[in-house]
Amino acid sequence: MSTSSLPELLKLSEAERIQLAQDLWDSIPPASGSLSLTDEEREELERRLAEHRADPSSSIPWEEARAQLHERFGA
Repeated sequence: MSTSSLPELLKLSEAERIQLAQDLWDSIPPASGSLSLTDEEREELERRLAEHRADPSSSIPWEEARAQLHERFGA
């Protein structure tokens, strides 16, 4: 990326920049090794997944979680 690209990218709307960041993140292959989890992180993810499977009704849709985050932290 050239340095002249950044000002153009910053002209995108907030939603477009977020989508771009997500698309870039999703384009990184898991086999790259840079996304390795620690044992503690893996255990926490497994614990959370087991908790969700035990009581799926305890989860909320992403849209609701996002709204709560925006309300709590702004943006």
